[in-house]
Amino acid sequence: MAYETIIVDTADDVATIRLNRPDALNALNQMLLNELCTALEEADASDKVRCIVVTGSEKAFAAGADITEMADKSYVDMTAQAYFQNQSRRIEQIRKPIIAAVSGYALGGGCELAMMCDFIIASDTAKFGQPEINLGVIAGMGGTQRLARYVGKSKAMDMNLTGRFMDAEEALSSGLVSRVVPAKKLMEETQSAAQKIAAKSLLASMAAKDAVNRAFETTLAEGLNYERRTFYGLFATQDQKEGMAAFQEKREAQFRDK
Repeated sequence: MAYETIIVDTADDVATIRLNRPDALNALNQMLLNELCTALEEADASDKVRCIVVTGSEKAFAAGADITEMADKSYVDMTAQAYFQNQSRRIEQIRKPIIAAVSGYALGGGCELAMMCDFIIASDTAKFGQPEINLGVIAGMGGTQRLARYVGKSKAMDMNLTGRFMDAEEALSSGLVSRVVPAKKLMEETQSAAQKIAAKSLLASMAAKDAVNRAFETTLAEGLNYERRTFYGLFATQDQKEGMAAFQEKREAQFRDK
């Protein structure tokens, strides 16, 4: 499928989706978000994809939502159109692992999009922020909710109330990102991580993603019950038998997602 605001490349079981609005620092408008959702859903359904990478440019992952598109809208417009809501839900429904590779600005909606992915690998030039307060509004795609779960109440309040940016090292120490690498090695490091995920059982990868996400939605006791049931359930798969046999035989496992 031909896209206008993203570039999609699939190779070696990894789909890489690059946001591509360079003149707007990849600001998120409705077209980009809808195209991104479609590309993610296609990757999720494809037998040729086992892991997904979402990235932007060296200068900006995404510098925010497109203010020009929103500025003249009313409360009724935003509510009637469920602005951002439908796309957010579509992204949340993707079952395969998604890595965000972030360089440069990840602000407002860009920061929120990165947090919708399963984990973030950042370059040393990355800057994260929820500066919506400067526009007389608040975050609308998880910037008050996901950020608080990632970095805690104090930092989330700080960022949402002052609009200040968080650099890559602070993001790492705060738990927002999983690792920080030199900008020139960002995609190399991300693709390496994606290849490691792609080599695993897709059944186990999707189960792990689902179980970790469940930790944010339920109590510890119920989460542990869910984890245990999922763990037991994977013993009904051929991949569990292959993985444990390969370990005992000291060889690489050949998973078949069965």
